[in-house]
Amino acid sequence: MTRLLPGILAMAAVVVASNVLVQFLFGNWLTWGAFTYPIAFLITDVMNRIYGVSAARRVVFVGFVVGILCSLIGSQIMLEFGPAVPLRIAVASAIAFLTAQMLDVSIFDKLRAGAWWKAPLASTLIGSTVDTAIFFTLAFSASVTFFGAGADAAISWSWEAVPLLGQGPVLPLWVSLAIADWGVKLGVALVALVPFRMFVTKFSQGHA
Repeated sequence: MTRLLPGILAMAAVVVASNVLVQFLFGNWLTWGAFTYPIAFLITDVMNRIYGVSAARRVVFVGFVVGILCSLIGSQIMLEFGPAVPLRIAVASAIAFLTAQMLDVSIFDKLRAGAWWKAPLASTLIGSTVDTAIFFTLAFSASVTFFGAGADAAISWSWEAVPLLGQGPVLPLWVSLAIADWGVKLGVALVALVPFRMFVTKFSQGHA
């Protein structure tokens, strides 16, 4: 377990930072947390490449537990319009994280024998897309009704009808938020290939 400590600490730091930074807006459609959260996929992929599937899943599980703890703490912090982390957002975040990260691990493993960039790029792109779809649908879609009226009221602000990304067809606000978030994830997936290559090379040499 000691050898996994850097990955575990990095994952925990990213999850905590993202939960804090999501409270601060960046423009009209993003929060600062949108830029830190995708780093979780980089950490998972590096651990998967160096230590294998089992190790990557352990790191993901740690991130999942830390995320739940952050949500529990956030649910007790009351802001002007309610808790910092409403129920729907907490549940959606946990499900999306675990599903997307585990999918990333599986896809990476299936592609690990190919060119060095294929596994991290494909697994992150697919995992990020699934993460965005699950999170924003469960957290904000008006068609998801099983959380109850109280939970829905806490996120009803996201149902405001606005032009898509400020200039497209009129859709619920959360759709613009989801597309912007997805775009950041895709961009980070491409940029992350550089540190992925660097970290894997460095750690592989250190464990040779």
